[in-house]
Amino acid sequence: MDVANERGRPMAEGQTRRRGKALLDAIYAAAVAEAAVAGPGRLTMDAIAKRAATPRSTLYRRWSDPRDLLLDALADLHPVEQPHPGADDLRGDLIAALRLMCDWAFSDAGRAVMAIVADPRRDPATVDALFERVFAARGGTFTQTVLRHYAEHGQIDPARLTPVVLDIGEALVTKRMMDLGADPGDQYLEAIVDQAILPAIGRDPADG
Repeated sequence: MDVANERGRPMAEGQTRRRGKALLDAIYAAAVAEAAVAGPGRLTMDAIAKRAATPRSTLYRRWSDPRDLLLDALADLHPVEQPHPGADDLRGDLIAALRLMCDWAFSDAGRAVMAIVADPRRDPATVDALFERVFAARGGTFTQTVLRHYAEHGQIDPARLTPVVLDIGEALVTKRMMDLGADPGDQYLEAIVDQAILPAIGRDPADG
């Protein structure tokens, strides 16, 4: 007996019957996996539907094109930092934020983002949408989230949070990953925090 899809038609081989969050999670995972392999510029609804084992019509009911779907997927899968609520472990939270960045960078979602921003033929509108819908919507990401959290709790002078300071950790991690083609390692992340970020905001690493 055939299993019906969302429109009541028999499902193709390999398709599974899912609804709600389970279906959405499968579509998002398929979109970023396909983008990581084929590149965002060659992403198609057909490829996403096939990888997600769901009818293409399911995708078109919510998204008009694969770029829009991919951006929604990247926003949903972007990691969320969890600084200490009491803002009492700045060094630890900064190291954790950089570790989160590294783990994300080597995930399908991270590789898809890198493919978008590193593509020499990239579409400026896609890059703008990426920053607006994935990064700016949360008011920052990784060490920026941590630094702003501590500034809001009176632990850091907000005037010290210049664009350079807010980006320095991620910039150093990105360069190291490009040089090595691998995870920089926790010892290097600690060195970035102790030798670059904390001194830039006027904090002694020994103070935590």
